Amino acid sequence: MADIVIGSGPSGIAVATALLARGRQVVMLDGGKRLEPDRAALRDKMAAMAPQDWSAADHTAWQAPQFATPAGQIRRYGSDFAMEAAAATFEAGADRFALRASRAAGGLSNLWGSAILPYHPLDMAGWPVSAADLAPHYRALGAFLPASGRPDDLAPDFPLQPAAGQHLAPSPQAGVLLDRMERARAGLAALGITAGMARTAVASGCRACGQCLHGCPWGLIWSAGGALAHLRAHPAFTYRPGAIAMRFSETGAQAEVTLTSGETIRGERLFIGAGVLETARLVLASRPGDAVLTLRDSQHGFLPALHLWRAPRRPDRGPFHTLPQAFTELRDPRVSPHLVHAQIYTWNEFFEQDLIANYARRLPGSTPFFRALARRLIVAQLFLHSDHSARVRLRLAADGRLAAQIDATGATAIFDAAARAMGRGLALVGLRPLSFAKRMAPAGSSFHAGATVPMAAEPGANDSDVLGRPKGYERIHLIDASILPAIPATTITLAVMANAHRIGTLCP
Repeated sequence: MADIVIGSGPSGIAVATALLARGRQVVMLDGGKRLEPDRAALRDKMAAMAPQDWSAADHTAWQAPQFATPAGQIRRYGSDFAMEAAAATFEAGADRFALRASRAAGGLSNLWGSAILPYHPLDMAGWPVSAADLAPHYRALGAFLPASGRPDDLAPDFPLQPAAGQHLAPSPQAGVLLDRMERARAGLAALGITAGMARTAVASGCRACGQCLHGCPWGLIWSAGGALAHLRAHPAFTYRPGAIAMRFSETGAQAEVTLTSGETIRGERLFIGAGVLETARLVLASRPGDAVLTLRDSQHGFLPALHLWRAPRRPDRGPFHTLPQAFTELRDPRVSPHLVHAQIYTWNEFFEQDLIANYARRLPGSTPFFRALARRLIVAQLFLHSDHSARVRLRLAADGRLAAQIDATGATAIFDAAARAMGRGLALVGLRPLSFAKRMAPAGSSFHAGATVPMAAEPGANDSDVLGRPKGYERIHLIDASILPAIPATTITLAVMANAHRIGTLCP
């Protein structure tokens, strides 16, 4: 009898890889949505040419849908295939939690910024699994997860991934910034800040076309959808797109999944990696009574700054990439007992669009000025630990969607303190922080959320054990961010994948 995996996102790919390596049969149930044919055709057309040969019309057709994205949605390739609409996830009247579900092949990894770091032991204190427990599984991910990065001051606390044999060339602004960070390392350390080049899950061969936030035409930014294609070639793997799970159960020596079609599928074990919202929906639908789950969020915000140095060339003229360029980690107990993580971005078209929409429209004739200002803009995206962030109470609505209620927290005060501390570090490397323009993003918009059924050494009613099994179940394992005991500020996907691989390796 095969094992069943729900979801083809990063955790589903990781657990399926571990199970197949053990010689087990795997059936993957998935929504399986894919990019629409017309958008795929434009992607393939652009990928067949060198970036310098793209016409202005192709360039506009590629980017225009991104700038017309509805509020709360995130697009790639000009498509909404990877993210469900809010109304498909939450009942009418639910609090505006910005995270959405995905029923795409590859899940939300179709949209991510590719940032990867292992969790720091400091942020895993008190967990029933340790950084050492995850270490061999980080190494195992190197077999199929590309990694870009270089040895620097981050390496002692965040070792490079095994596949990090290359790094993306920094943008013109980031090249100067990284040099300045290295020269200012002692001063940064005195502020509790460690800085280095961003670690990203990007394959070699980057064309530096600057389209990363629109969708890489060559698919070099790793997504679980690409890894799924390799799994489908395995003789012990079966993929069932369009199979949407409605609820699960366990009877004796097997696990059962009931699909929305009414079909029941049985397997040796069930591994649920549907994404924290879809996984919560399944857990709630499979439990009797009016159960409530509490989801924890890692809230984030933006601290813009202007660089005061002369760039070697205009940052909006290629070659360059628009993924995160640098990471900084703030360790200051006066701000938080946990790390505060920042991802630093240099020029991209969205900066220019944002400045024009928020400022230039109020001052007729000022658009050229704000376009020029955007070319000096560098933005730090700050993430907070879930201890300082919103919590969301989830229950199952009568129509099967989720009802969400956000509990207010003191995140704004912690974010302000973190932004002040990070701003001092940015000033040290020649940036002028624009503190008046800092802003927190809505709860859920970081995509770093989970801990709804957290792992515990002694699980309570709404907890899971170290193999992700909710209390009372033997053959059903949750494998995505739902089972993290908390949500650290640093990047989430790599740790979730390593934990899922651990569960697939160790389960009976």
